[in-house]
Amino acid sequence: MRVNPLRSVGARLSLALLLVVAGSLALVYLVVIPSLESRLIDSKISQLRRYVPGLIANVYPDDVGTREFASDAADVVSARVVVYTIFTEQPLFLTSQQDSFGLGPSTDVDNDRVAVRTALSGDEEWGTVERHGTRYAEVAFLLPNFDIALLSSSLSDTLGAVSVARQRLLIAGGIVLALVLVVGYCAAWIFARRIRRLEQAAERISAGTFDEPIVDTGQDEIGHLARAFDRMRLRLARLDRARSEFIANASHELRTPIFSLGGFLELLDDEDLDEATREEFLATMRDQVDRLSKLATELLDLSRLDAGHLDLEREPVSLAVTARLVAGEFGPVARQSDHELAVEVDEDAIAAADEQRVAQIIRNLVENAIVHTPPGTHVHLRTERDDGNVVLVVEDDGPGIPAEQRAQVFERFFRVGGRQASGSGLGLAIAQELAEAMGGALALDSRAGRTAFNLRLPAAAPDAGEAMLPEPARLGA
Repeated sequence: MRVNPLRSVGARLSLALLLVVAGSLALVYLVVIPSLESRLIDSKISQLRRYVPGLIANVYPDDVGTREFASDAADVVSARVVVYTIFTEQPLFLTSQQDSFGLGPSTDVDNDRVAVRTALSGDEEWGTVERHGTRYAEVAFLLPNFDIALLSSSLSDTLGAVSVARQRLLIAGGIVLALVLVVGYCAAWIFARRIRRLEQAAERISAGTFDEPIVDTGQDEIGHLARAFDRMRLRLARLDRARSEFIANASHELRTPIFSLGGFLELLDDEDLDEATREEFLATMRDQVDRLSKLATELLDLSRLDAGHLDLEREPVSLAVTARLVAGEFGPVARQSDHELAVEVDEDAIAAADEQRVAQIIRNLVENAIVHTPPGTHVHLRTERDDGNVVLVVEDDGPGIPAEQRAQVFERFFRVGGRQASGSGLGLAIAQELAEAMGGALALDSRAGRTAFNLRLPAAAPDAGEAMLPEPARLGA
């Protein structure tokens, strides 16, 4: 599916970067330019103020009663100097007596607001004014004869420097924004391309194609996501292969007993069949029905586990009693296959669990130990106590599970390969999920010459005669 370029992740990331940089430049502009202008104006005013004490002490006494003060003072401060007298007091109005620009009165500076403030306060005053479109820095002070002197210096050069700085900052900002737009879009496009590759990989996986690896060497979040995708791909590929194998195996498991039952039913229709043969056929048919029943039960349990509809009781369960019960069930099978089945349990090993499901797990573990090990193998059931838990161990001294297959034994549909492989591959997966549903765990400890499955369950309360919960605990509730 094609995406609008303006709505793509790359476009949005580059736009976001552009807005961030533009906002930063605007902030710099709003902070730096006014600050620079204020500092330059303050520096100009400070420079004029430094002349005031000297003008009062040195220049003016020599010019008292003359009209040369403005001109002499202007030579010292390099600025326009105006001397005011109060023309009227109500309302206050100042007129210039001397002006360094022409020594005579100048109406353009009459009643200057900085000079007026000095006339009103009697103290030195300063500030900026604007006349005829030009800004001036001014300092006004009181003379010994109570006239008012004004030092006025144009800020054209100062503001010109600020204007140049403003212009260069804008030009530099524009160049930076253009570079950010180009570089940001390229970087965002590369970033978005990696996301598009993940999207394509997800489409392939959803279509059932698992053979193409997902490669991204980045060490950022996208790289980690890509590697997680690849792990998911490998797991789905294994599950898909296991599913295919299970379908083939389940079809065979179902077809074989069904065909066998059909054949035996046809043979049983023979009126000349002797009674012994008929009994033999019926026994074989019962075995086939048991196979079908077990497979149907496993599939039903798996469906209930997935749906969260499997009811589990939480009550005191004696692992010793349950282990002996299961060992008794498998005693004839063990003797027939030349396996030694031993039970060594602690009578105090009381778990808080569902008795039927615990027995189901133990049956599965014992059956696997007998079926998947050669004759003469010892199968040992024992219990342990460990930090508030009870553990039942089903251990055998068979050849063990290959190292490369140990991580997969609890996966659904997985069957350990080799001559002894049989069954649907669901037993251990169901056993582990049942153990976890009862608050416990089922773990494998296998090496050459030894295989042990450890069923860990929460220990029951000290008073084992009381149920742990008044009502059944519903899985998934």
